[in-house]
Parts: sequence; C-alpha cells; structure tokens
Amino acid sequence: MSATNYSIPRPEYPRPQMVRSEWLNLNGEWEFEIDHGKSGKHRNLFEASALKNKIIVPFCPESKLSGIENKDFMPAVWYRKAIQVPTEWEGNRILLHFGAVDYETEVWVNGKSAGTHRGGYASFSLEITHLLHAGTNVLTVCAEDDVRSGLQPRGKQSSMYHSHGCDYTRTTGIWQTVWLESVPQQYIQSFKLTPDADNQALHVEGEFIGADGLTFAVEAQFGGQTVGRQSAVVNGKQGRLTVQLSESHLWQIGSPNLYDLTLLIQHNGKTIDAVTSYFGLRSVKWDNNAILINGKPVFQRLVLDQGFYPEGIYTAPTDEHLKRDIELSMSLGFNGARLHEKVFEARFLYWADQLGYIVWGEHANWGLDISTAKGLQQFLPEWIEIVKRDYNSPALVGWCPFNETWDGPHGTRQNDEVLRITYQVTKSLDATRPVIDTSGNFHVVTDIFDVHDYDQDPIEFAKHYETMRSGGDRYVTFPDRQKYEGQPYFVSEYGGIWWNPGQTDQKSWGYGNRPRTEEEFLSRYEGLTLALLENPYICAFCYTQLYDVEQEVNGLLTYERQHKFDPELIRRINATVAAIEKQPVRT
Repeated sequence: MSATNYSIPRPEYPRPQMVRSEWLNLNGEWEFEIDHGKSGKHRNLFEASALKNKIIVPFCPESKLSGIENKDFMPAVWYRKAIQVPTEWEGNRILLHFGAVDYETEVWVNGKSAGTHRGGYASFSLEITHLLHAGTNVLTVCAEDDVRSGLQPRGKQSSMYHSHGCDYTRTTGIWQTVWLESVPQQYIQSFKLTPDADNQALHVEGEFIGADGLTFAVEAQFGGQTVGRQSAVVNGKQGRLTVQLSESHLWQIGSPNLYDLTLLIQHNGKTIDAVTSYFGLRSVKWDNNAILINGKPVFQRLVLDQGFYPEGIYTAPTDEHLKRDIELSMSLGFNGARLHEKVFEARFLYWADQLGYIVWGEHANWGLDISTAKGLQQFLPEWIEIVKRDYNSPALVGWCPFNETWDGPHGTRQNDEVLRITYQVTKSLDATRPVIDTSGNFHVVTDIFDVHDYDQDPIEFAKHYETMRSGGDRYVTFPDRQKYEGQPYFVSEYGGIWWNPGQTDQKSWGYGNRPRTEEEFLSRYEGLTLALLENPYICAFCYTQLYDVEQEVNGLLTYERQHKFDPELIRRINATVAAIEKQPVRT
C-alpha cells in the first residue's frame, strides 16, 4: 500500500534512495505532553491512556506549525498515537522509522519498551513486530533534551532562553517524518553504493536480515533501458557485487545524470524483497590546489545554508520548500552549499542529487564539550550513523564533522585526539570523499585546509591572499594552533554582510559594519568574492549566508526567502570564471 496522503503534513516518501511500496506515514496529529520535571518514566506515562495536549508531527513543539509554539526549555516531551497496522501486512516484519528525534529517545509499543536511540540528527529504526497485536496499537515516544549540558551536539539551537547572535530557536523531540514499513522475513536492511567513473562501474555492498545463502541481484537502468546487472550470493549478513555499466553518463554540477537502480533478494528466481534507488556516476578527487569532479577542477561556489524555516524551525513546511531553497541558491550563481551545523533530512539531499547541486555534510557539534575524550563518546556513534545514511548521495562531495572548535575558558583546549579519531573513522567509512576535520579552526588532520575570514574591507581582505596568487605562503588564521601542509585551500566562511534596511529591531545581528546603500553592499560583495575567484590557489568559497535566520540578517534572501537584491547582479559576480577553472582537465 502507498501512504501518500496529502491531508497530512510532509506526506512524501521520506527515504528516496531506498524506496519500498509497503509503508504508512504516521505524520499528523499525535497526543502530546511536556514533562517539565523529567519524571514521566517514573509516572509510567508510557502506559497512560491519554496525554494532555495535541501536536502536529513532524513539527517540533517550538514551531508554529506544531500547534504548540512553546519556546521555553523542555527537558522532556511525550508523544502518543493509536495506529492500525494494515491487515495485509500480517506475516511480515514491521519496522518503525524516525527521520530524527532530538535528543535521547525511548519508544514503547502497547506499554512495552521497543528500544532507545541517542542523537538528535541521525535517522533510526526499530523492529516492533513482536509488540504488536490485532486491532488498535499504541505508540508512545519520550524525548529528553538538554542543550545546556555540554554533552550533546546542539548546532545553532540557542542555549539561552532567547535567540541571540547566530543561535536560534531550539528544536525538541520529533522533527522529521515518522513511518511504518512492512518488510518480508528476509529483507535488505541497507546498502552502500560506490560509483566508479574511471572503470564505468558501480560497486554495491548490501546488509541483510535473514538472507544468508539467498541471491542478491542488482539492475541499473538509464533512460528506461537496462545498462547493467549483476548478482551474488549473500554471505551471512552481507553481499558484495560490481555492476559493470554499458553506458557512461556522468553526474555533473547542473547536469545531474542519474541511473535508476533495483535491488532484490531472490530464491530460486522468485523475488522475496525489492527496493528501488538511484545513483550518480561521478568521481571526487583532490590534489595540492584543486578539488576535481570527474577529473575537472571545479571552483565550488558554495553558500552557507542553516536549514531553518520561520514556521517549522528545523522542519521544512513542505517538500517543495526544500527544493525551492536549492533553486533559489542556484539562481544566485551558487553551485552548492555547506549544510551548516545541522544534518539535513534525506529529502534535501534527494533534491540536491536531482538538481545537480553539491553539498558538504556536517554535524551540529556546537554545544558539545570536546576538551576531553568524553566528547568522542557522545559524538562518534551518531556521526557514524549520519555518514552511513548519506553516503550514497552523489551531490555530497565532502564531510566536515566539526565546525570552529575553539579552545575553552581558563586555558582548556580542544582535545585534538577527538578530531583526529573522528577524521580517521570518517575516512574508514568513506575513502571516496575529502574530509575536513574542523571547519575554520583548529585543524589537526585534514584533507582540505579551510579558513573563516569575515574581514569586511575588500582591500584588506584581498591582502590576506595576495602572496598566494604567485604560489607564496598561504594565509593561516591562528598560526599558533594550526599549520598549512599543502592541501587544497578553501575559504569556507566569508562575507556575512549585514543588510536589513528599514528594520529598527535592535536585536538584529550581522558581521562588521553595515553598508549604507545597496550599491555599497554590492560593491563589497563583488570585491570580497572576486578576491577568491581570481586566486589560482583557492579552490572553493562559502558565502555567509543564503537567507536571514531570525535576528541574523546577513542573508542574500530574507528569512521568508524573498530577494533583497536583483538576483542577476549576484549571479553575474558568482559566475565569473575562476582562475582554478582555467587549468587543464586532469585524470
């Protein structure tokens, strides 16, 4: 059965790179209760016959779209929903999926614990077959959240009562789609797709439940025509194979050729489980001064995207809002984004794949104390889940687990081993993409050397990079704490030009001094941007930022996604051919 029901919010299939036909969207109205004393488990709320209020899932209770709009700290929140499992699913396994729940979650089915999960950004699933019975079943969810603890990544969620500076309204509890899925007793649990453009092939690694000795079969199509198929016997819980492709169609920025993919478990020619997917055939490589996509030096014209929405906070009101943000960015001449201090939902990556828009995957590390190894214990398990979930996206061209890891007060320093181990684990999970250990500072081991530079004077800004133009010393921020070692060079935050004409709100915030006129803004934007594009030893930039977020008003768009300037003026500047793009194609 298909559960596309446009009477509920966010009805689209939430996991577009692993699609099954038998699913049920659980978004919509749930019972809800704020647990101010975090005592609900002691009061057996998981057995309650009702909760006090109603909420619209998947919107967080801080948001307007949830119907709650409570902006205060909520140590714990509870959800309850009665569900009917389709009778035609009888005999199958039933999986309960959560796109994301912030932060520590426990789930009960009919008063019995089904499992727990820690992490506010990674997707997770629980098999609940053994807890279900005929007729009506009750799901209960508790989410505990404490952004002030220092023990959890919070990203840009404010640790103060009010939003301030570049920290915004918090998100507590469920903030992505909740859904049920029916799978057979032997099923495909997950798979890893590694495109090999140089050898015109796709390498596939599958993980399975109950399928030892069965056949794992994969078929690739392009334009409706089969261009490759292969099969292998499942060995235990794993199966590996390589699909040789008869046609090569490269996934390019702005030209996103995508292959369709069908993955099957079969026994004696009979299909037991089937999922559909897609992939892009492309390569990402890096050398001493460039990042290459399909062997070609491509200047990455990125923009900082915070992933916030006026009415939904962390959650886009509709799938179209996700797509529209990418289209707006591309109309301004950007070819990608840093998905900043937040793990974006899978549907955003889907649209990036579909539109040919490159992205860097990050985690929301702000708020997590990494001055000791305790930070690694809190950070790494969820980061591993994130890398595994998003590995298959062709739009994703790099990883950056941490952002601006500052030393703490009273002489406490970041624990360099936390960054080093996270880098090493990321590389072990994904050797195909570059990894930045921590964006901006303080680098320990990194494939790309990046800096953040918010100097607002185009002349002074250009001086930082002048010696680089002829191959001289690279500009290094905080040279006492980090060292350039020959990597490609990326100015991963710059600009942030404060522009909110007509607003008198004293709480508004941006970088540096505000331009007095629109002409002054555009002149500054052009001066800063060309200083980077025209430098042959800079391979990428990321402008801060695409749109305003609450009181931070340095976006090229307003928070409501309205243009502040003629988009063609910004696009022309960004479209300037970069010095690095004039270099010959390498293989």
